[in-house]
Amino acid sequence: MQLLEERIRRDGVIKEGNVLKVDSFLNHQMDIKLFKEIGKEFKRRFAGEEINKILTIEASGIGIACVVAESFDVPVVFAKKTKTKNIAGDVYTSKVESFTHGRVYDIIVSKEFLTKDDRVLLIDDFLANGKALEGLADLVQLSGATLVGAGIVIEKGFQVGGEIIRSKGIHLESLAIVDGMDEKTGTIQFRKQKWDDLD
Repeated sequence: MQLLEERIRRDGVIKEGNVLKVDSFLNHQMDIKLFKEIGKEFKRRFAGEEINKILTIEASGIGIACVVAESFDVPVVFAKKTKTKNIAGDVYTSKVESFTHGRVYDIIVSKEFLTKDDRVLLIDDFLANGKALEGLADLVQLSGATLVGAGIVIEKGFQVGGEIIRSKGIHLESLAIVDGMDEKTGTIQFRKQKWDDLD
């Protein structure tokens, strides 16, 4: 998605340890006009698929998932990282190791909101090592729902996540795939994708 790549080049900041900061427009301050274009693009890429639920993980996936869900006209469920008093009854639980935070979380979804009748699209902001998507896919499997696919805004193509998710047979669509970043020069290399001419 050319619009997204241009925005990452302009406003993304490369930090030590292969960290790409896009918090000025994606996962802290959010550019809703850009999100609407992201929602339309995911709708196009998953056209013809029956999807009745979007599943994401707190916190930075929620804003994107909500706008994407508007394009599909379906509800969003987000996996919580801590069990709270307002999640009553039975839950599905999976473990997720966070690349950004360097720790393991239990992620939780109430059984009330994920059932065998659901056809689920996973949405998240980043794909690095694939642990968040694996955890979300695990929740879908536990519920008996159908996993239709996964939509990622930015995939780090030089890390293993994309390869792992695709090897599981999951239909993965990443809007921008970063194949390399140079902290010293501030340059970002994107993988050329066959749909770039459709932007």
